[in-house]
Amino acid sequence: MEKPIDRAIEAAGGVTKLATAIGQKSNTVGNWRLRGQVPAQHCAAIEAASGVSRHELRPDVFGPPPAEQPTDQAA
Repeated sequence: MEKPIDRAIEAAGGVTKLATAIGQKSNTVGNWRLRGQVPAQHCAAIEAASGVSRHELRPDVFGPPPAEQPTDQAA
């Protein structure tokens, strides 16, 4: 099963590109991948760089994703 950090790395274009986008070293991001967990303080930056939700990256900290709002609203 693919981990959220793996999806974030793929979406950003690789470890180096994600690391650069969030101001970290490639080996730091690689270590997160190996551990399978991202420090909570980096989740918002990863979310902005990759589109992978902080809720997916750390559900233990941020909880489940918020329910989607209906797009078809009656006036």
